[in-house]
Amino acid sequence: MLAKVLAAVTLALGASAHYTFPSIQSSGAWEYVRQADNYQSNGFVGDVSTPQMRCFQTAGSASKATYSVAAGSAVTYNAAPNVYHPGPMAFYLAKVPAGQTVDTFDGAGDVWFKIYHEQPNFGAQLTWPSNGKSSFSVNIPSCIPAGDYLLRAEHIGLHGASTEPSAKVAFPGAYKASDPGIQININYPVPTTYQNPGPAVFTC
Repeated sequence: MLAKVLAAVTLALGASAHYTFPSIQSSGAWEYVRQADNYQSNGFVGDVSTPQMRCFQTAGSASKATYSVAAGSAVTYNAAPNVYHPGPMAFYLAKVPAGQTVDTFDGAGDVWFKIYHEQPNFGAQLTWPSNGKSSFSVNIPSCIPAGDYLLRAEHIGLHGASTEPSAKVAFPGAYKASDPGIQININYPVPTTYQNPGPAVFTC
């Protein structure tokens, strides 16, 4: 089966983060990824209730090319610069509904299913596998139907997020600012468990 992917991106809700995810595979910046509103500022989404939680994009952004990938194979997202704040990476897919295209589908509604999230390494302090990296690969589930999908990358920056930060789920709506995976002090006392926000990872 072949899935055609138009990538979407949300970055670092919670405290703050200052990077983007502008490309997949070896493509040019914003070629297969909808240009995020922070493409120049590297700002972050701090309000989990805003529609920008979906793709960090305002309505009417220009359409992009789609990237064809076989179900079961990997897609690599690239960060600019690297991810340098502690916190988890996650990836979601949303199938473009009948009657819409990747150009017209804005990802609204309970259409997103999680295909990956990372857990921290526990020890003297929490560390995440994504920290310091500039590329992240995720496998597209082998059992999904052929068709067009939005692929959503997300990084939640947890530095300084110990206070209230400035199945298929909706973005916004999937997270609350008080979720234990967002409102967490990762510095002291150092946690021994971590609960990723959002739904469980989809499995075939």
